[in-house]
Amino acid sequence: MTPTDFPIKCEQSFLYLSFIFTSLYVLHCSVLQRFLLGHEQVHIKKSADLPLRFRSDGTFKILQVSDMHFGNGAATRCRDVLPSEFGSCSDLNTTRFVRRLIEAERPDFIAFTGDNIFGQTSVDAAESMFRAFTPAMESKLPWAAILGNHDQESTMTREELMSFISLMDYSISEINPPAEKGIHGFGNYHLQVHGVLGSSLANSSVLNLFFLDSGDREVVNGRRTYGWIRESQLCWLQGLSQKLQDQRLDLDRKSTDSLTPALAFFHIPIPEIWDLWYKKFIGQFQEAVACSSVNSGVLRAFVSTGDIKAAFMGHDHKNDFCGNLNGIWFCYGGGSGYHGYGMAGWPRRARVIQAELEQKYREWTGVKRISTWKRLDNERLSVIDDQVLWELQ
Repeated sequence: MTPTDFPIKCEQSFLYLSFIFTSLYVLHCSVLQRFLLGHEQVHIKKSADLPLRFRSDGTFKILQVSDMHFGNGAATRCRDVLPSEFGSCSDLNTTRFVRRLIEAERPDFIAFTGDNIFGQTSVDAAESMFRAFTPAMESKLPWAAILGNHDQESTMTREELMSFISLMDYSISEINPPAEKGIHGFGNYHLQVHGVLGSSLANSSVLNLFFLDSGDREVVNGRRTYGWIRESQLCWLQGLSQKLQDQRLDLDRKSTDSLTPALAFFHIPIPEIWDLWYKKFIGQFQEAVACSSVNSGVLRAFVSTGDIKAAFMGHDHKNDFCGNLNGIWFCYGGGSGYHGYGMAGWPRRARVIQAELEQKYREWTGVKRISTWKRLDNERLSVIDDQVLWELQ
């Protein structure tokens, strides 16, 4: 070997070794990791900024998204859209709509009220769930979800789905209260919204949010019907409501004019929603109420708590109205998803809920007003049906 050959040989050896190490690394990443236990890539959940709390301007805004019916992404076609829209319409339209809603409203919290995926057409439930909730995770906003009657029809049970949802980035969903046993279903939990940072209520809940699992399908007396909220769930709700009220009485508050108000979220409407056909309502009542044949006393239980001011549902995509039953407003979210049924030419929609605090002597106190409106998925993202649901008297 001549002196001039040595650098060339070294360079060749270096390139050869680099090729060998690169090949081994690629082999390890693409093949071996699939077979070696304990070498899977670990994802650490990104936590939401908690507690939930009112903004410095005394408001707290919730975006309700219902019935996304997500399937398999770009491969999943839309239902009930105009012929001119069908060719390019897919699950991605739902994703785009949710992103636009988040950008336009800048909510403090997102509530998904069931049928997040359409299990009958979802090849992989976990993948479909992940895609459905991607806009919420990308926003880094706290969000929570409950299940509808279609979520579990793919590759995961309801318990597995709620467990998976609770582990997603920025999700504050819960499977069930950790200390409670014997509650029916999966996805019964409670969230607190604290007062403005720096106020006397900064460490106290001034708005309570109750989430309930209304089930999927059941057979009663030989006939199929939709699920319903069970007695064990209502007992838990009533007991928790009383506990929260007792805690409020123990606190030295500047506003003691009423109980801390609460909102409820569930998927399948209760039978009494039918009664609203004969009463005044705001919005569209365009299809039959697809409720259970079993009346489990949800309305009676809600009234008995004294703190639930409004409840928000999904399930019936072509209904988007609010109506009052025994002093409690019941509101549909309206269908948000393009893979769910709807009406061609009738835009998909979502609901926004806003709570406002009262200000006394330059100090933020309790909630004075709860209002709502809807956003349509059109060019202007139109706002419709703005109304006050509850106001402190």
